Amino acid sequence: MSSKFEMITEQPSRYRHLEKMTVNEVLKNINTEDKSVPLAIEQVIPQIEKLVQAAVDKMLTGGRLFYIGAGTSGRLGVVDASECPPTYGVPYGLVIGVIAGGAKAITQAVEFAEDSPERGWLDLLAHQVSSKDFVIGIAASGKTPYVVGALKACKENNILTGSISCNPNSPISTSDFPIEVVVGPEFVTGSTRMKSGTAQKLVLNMISTSVMIQLGRVEDNKMVNMQLTNDKLVDRGVKMVMENAGISDYEIARNLLLKHGSVKNAVTAHAKN
Repeated sequence: MSSKFEMITEQPSRYRHLEKMTVNEVLKNINTEDKSVPLAIEQVIPQIEKLVQAAVDKMLTGGRLFYIGAGTSGRLGVVDASECPPTYGVPYGLVIGVIAGGAKAITQAVEFAEDSPERGWLDLLAHQVSSKDFVIGIAASGKTPYVVGALKACKENNILTGSISCNPNSPISTSDFPIEVVVGPEFVTGSTRMKSGTAQKLVLNMISTSVMIQLGRVEDNKMVNMQLTNDKLVDRGVKMVMENAGISDYEIARNLLLKHGSVKNAVTAHAKN
């Protein structure tokens, strides 16, 4: 990999005249490009591992995990953060997604929100970010001012940082734990919501899942601390209680689950009886 910053995400697509392709050709070509993403991620698993271990160390001592990004990258961070409480039963505010332009930017583009190198740090300060926390910047290009500025300020305030980008040696990779998933040019030139976005989503899945396992939020292969926010999750939880506690009666297991609020608590309570 060159030591020079390369904007690979903006290079021309390998495909020409997309408008002349049949729908079947478009779909097959997109799928062909998508297949390259997991292989690119495989190359950086050692870097992901180092980031996860550093984040877990902070969280085990009372810190929080922050994602900060703009546009698609910011939305992916917000999605991953918002899914941690219902999936793993952790409190809201343990994993926080910060996006340039605020909540409105989740569904609408906010013009120029990503261009301020100061705004990202101010948005983190609104959450009382401190040296106890771990902050991951997400930017496909690796040079978004909102994200780069936030990570720079974090480092100046002794806050450990990580980053996820899709260009080698970009400004964001001055973070303490950089992850560079170089997936190559997009099918539609510069449309980084495609392969780059997919890469970021997969890496975020890996980070949050492995972090939650390390924090003890998974037992065997099950989400034993998930929140019971709908009938589907209650039913899944009941079946886990039946399996883990050796209860054959569905209603007994269901009552036990609803009384104690989580699979883990229900199984523990049953074992004490």
